[in-house]
Amino acid sequence: MGLPQAKQNATEARLARLSMPPETGWTKLPREAALARVRAMGLPGSRDEYWRFSDPSSLIAPEAPRAALFEVKDEAPVFDAMDRLRIVFVDGVFDAEASDELALAGVEIDRLGGAAGQDIHWAREVYGTLEARGHEPVDRPLAALNTAFATDGVLIRVTGKAEKPVNIIYLHRSETSDAHLHHCIKVEAGAEMTLLENGPAAARFNKLMEVDIADGGTFHHIRTQGRDHERRAATHIFARLGKESTFKSFTMTANGRMTRNECIIELTGDNAVAHVAGACVGDGDFVHDDTVFITHDAVDCESRQVFKKVLRNGATGIFQGKILVQPGAQKTDGYQISQSLLLDGDSQFLAKPELEIYADDVACSHGSTSGAIDETALFYLRSRGVPRSEATDLLVLSFLAEAIEEIEDEGIREEIVGRMAGWLSRHRG
Repeated sequence: MGLPQAKQNATEARLARLSMPPETGWTKLPREAALARVRAMGLPGSRDEYWRFSDPSSLIAPEAPRAALFEVKDEAPVFDAMDRLRIVFVDGVFDAEASDELALAGVEIDRLGGAAGQDIHWAREVYGTLEARGHEPVDRPLAALNTAFATDGVLIRVTGKAEKPVNIIYLHRSETSDAHLHHCIKVEAGAEMTLLENGPAAARFNKLMEVDIADGGTFHHIRTQGRDHERRAATHIFARLGKESTFKSFTMTANGRMTRNECIIELTGDNAVAHVAGACVGDGDFVHDDTVFITHDAVDCESRQVFKKVLRNGATGIFQGKILVQPGAQKTDGYQISQSLLLDGDSQFLAKPELEIYADDVACSHGSTSGAIDETALFYLRSRGVPRSEATDLLVLSFLAEAIEEIEDEGIREEIVGRMAGWLSRHRG
């Protein structure tokens, strides 16, 4: 069956404004295959099952909606005090002068923009591969669009234990920038790394990360999104886990007009562990959508999804999370929780938690709640002399704590808590 005419027209209008990089190397075939997937699926519309809560129109429009630049004057950039290797992109363009040398013990780093023209590269086994697998059973056309048209990104091969984190920094300096970046990470057997991401990136940003973790590998991922008020972003993480491997990802989001974070994970080796968490604070004309799909396809694996959203002044939070347990994936331990704290009567939280289980020896659970500040706890704090605004902030931070605790590094945890506290202080009243 062909696409509806309206969807086909919207898709072709978007494609007409894009140009595929003129490459003849190892990315050529996956790019062409991804473009064919986009045309077959069509770009998302509000009638699509996994887009009915969030309007994708600003993400698929032929031109990026204008986003005013936002200057941060009251705090240093996140992760700035850490010893890390910095890789900087400005509106999707690599900034060599602002970046460190791409050399780190235990890690090989290339840029997609420089390596794509080669005939042979290790990333040819990853680029577009996990993204292509991730369309079953749900179409993810914005991810395929990224594979087809991404202009740059980082290619990271982890061969040992990285001596320090790698920090990808995204800067936004053009009100009309429209960036596509595609990162490939391959964690070899027994290797380990931490990847940090921060910054608003562009007026409109489409980012995809493919993470292939071999047996016994470990990958930690912490990112912050903000604080531009008018930015729009669609991000995708596709991860595949081998035997006894570990994948842990945490996202902090503040502000932004429209943010859609998708995470698609396959646990293909026994005793693998995947944790995905997010803490989000939104104010006003703000839409934040976390969409997660975790497939258990091996024995004795563990997954956790922990998402907390604090919303005020008409902000909208969305969570769509699924745990799929394949036949034979016995002793699966799957946990999913999504909760929102509504600080007024104008905000809303929309949730769609799902379990689909085809094995009989599993422990899977999901829960979703939405509520207001606990007045009893608020009264207790105020009776001890804590002003109402500060008491509210303390209760909000307590609410977010379960998600933030998913970060293993204590120093990063403390910085994230500090950033959240700063946001709450600036938005009091």
